[in-house]
Amino acid sequence: MQDGLVEQLPPVELHTPLTAADVNSLRTGMRVLLSGVVYAARDAAHARMADLLKRGEVLPFPIEGSVIYYVGPSPAPPGRIIGAAGPTTAGRMDRYTPALIAAGLRGMIGKGFRSAEVKEAMQKYGAVYFAAVGGAGVLLARRIVRVEVVAWEDLGPEAVRRLWVEKFPLVVAGDRYGGDLYEEARRKYRAEV
Repeated sequence: MQDGLVEQLPPVELHTPLTAADVNSLRTGMRVLLSGVVYAARDAAHARMADLLKRGEVLPFPIEGSVIYYVGPSPAPPGRIIGAAGPTTAGRMDRYTPALIAAGLRGMIGKGFRSAEVKEAMQKYGAVYFAAVGGAGVLLARRIVRVEVVAWEDLGPEAVRRLWVEKFPLVVAGDRYGGDLYEEARRKYRAEV
């Protein structure tokens, strides 16, 4: 590591579901190419999942080892399977996330800071937070090769979707050891100013 950030190494290729070993091997700043199934879910879907967990009911997809992408894709244009699929601000899901991590969620994809409670749950249970590039939703959508609605179609773009991704480009923004790329970048910036 240099200045608290991982040196620029080739991206790590991972496949879902993520294992404990996968999560343990990741550090903030590492680049990842993720393949496999990820689940698209935003605010409204998270509220419903939290309600299911509180009632002791089963979630609409297997949570153990899964990755949730905070995205509400736009409608698919003609000839495409999905519209723009850029990340949503992760902090909006923070009140629901610790319970999902405790239930087995291993990865989250979004943008922006996470709360202390989410970071604590990531350390305790072993989870990772990936950042996707905001404003690149059309380019990210090209890495999604198949889509199906899993639950709550009434939520429109916020319905839970199963997304099959191939080499989806990500950066580890938060690791299970308490590393936080956003905080590290802030510290580095303050030191240089």
